[in-house]
Amino acid sequence: MTETNQFFIKRCLQIAKNGTSLAMPNPSVGAVVVFDGKIIGEGFTSKFGGNHAEVNAIKAVKDIASLKQATLYVTLEPCSHFGKTPPCVNLIIKHQFKKVVIGCLDSNSLVAGKGVAALKNAGIEVVVGVLEKECLQHHQRFLLSQEKKRPYIILKWAETKNGFIAPLHQEKQAPVFISNQYSQQLVHKMRSEVQAILVGTNTVLKDNPRLNVRTWSGNSPIRVVIDRDLKISNEAAVLDGSEPTIILYADSCTKKVPLDSTLNKKYVAIDFTKNLAAAICQALQKNQIQSIIIEGGAQTLQTFIDENLWDEAVVFTGENEFLSGIKAPVFNKTSDQEISIKNDILKKYTND
Repeated sequence: MTETNQFFIKRCLQIAKNGTSLAMPNPSVGAVVVFDGKIIGEGFTSKFGGNHAEVNAIKAVKDIASLKQATLYVTLEPCSHFGKTPPCVNLIIKHQFKKVVIGCLDSNSLVAGKGVAALKNAGIEVVVGVLEKECLQHHQRFLLSQEKKRPYIILKWAETKNGFIAPLHQEKQAPVFISNQYSQQLVHKMRSEVQAILVGTNTVLKDNPRLNVRTWSGNSPIRVVIDRDLKISNEAAVLDGSEPTIILYADSCTKKVPLDSTLNKKYVAIDFTKNLAAAICQALQKNQIQSIIIEGGAQTLQTFIDENLWDEAVVFTGENEFLSGIKAPVFNKTSDQEISIKNDILKKYTND
């Protein structure tokens, strides 16, 4: 039975990946319905506000009567509270499932064991902890945001072989690419898998980045821009209103917040005087941002490193060199993984 449970939870994990860019800030859950040893329905979490994985899996079943003798497999504990949708446990109980197998518990205080308790109280057999490590890994961004009350933070930058992330002077207001096109495409894939992306003022002024998803299929993240003194021009690409954008400015700033009719812009005041990374995280948490890439520049990245507020780091090293420039962040960590991307080297780090 253990091998059978693992087999179907593995399938749940496979299909859960299909909802990664859609479900946020909800977790991307995978669920399968098994009857007589065969999958008769499966589903993953819909776009935020839509059906959860369990609902989609049950809806895919043609013979509803078979659910009384069926087992539901799911990567994360079914919800037991009303949110944008009704509790999944209510639907499971309504169809009188024989058994529910769960990968890992939900640390959200609104669930946190309550889903399991409701199912057991209804007379349904419940098994918890099948491929728990793998399920926790899959749901780590959602679970961390619940437990630490901040987004899951990924640091990302590209540097030259001699340790620079940008030249001192640029001929035009545009990004200077250090990594190759394959690494750049991977970055766009990463962007599609997080809820937000953040850069500092200098990055906007020098590079005028768009911070969207272009060379990959997926949703663009919410753009977050640090603009302490509100000096970024409204002509900047990140303020064009094409994607939801949050502008973080100093609560002591004497300038007036621009009167902008675009609903895709939101100005949020924060305290810049101490623990800036923590203040940013607090603001992001209030805006329900569950995961974020910190893309630059050096000063912004160093702020998160110095305050030890990060979970992953991905560092691309290109084959070119600058005679002088802006130094890469000081980052005294040993990489967990090193990958060659043609002539680039990608190093991945985990903050334990």
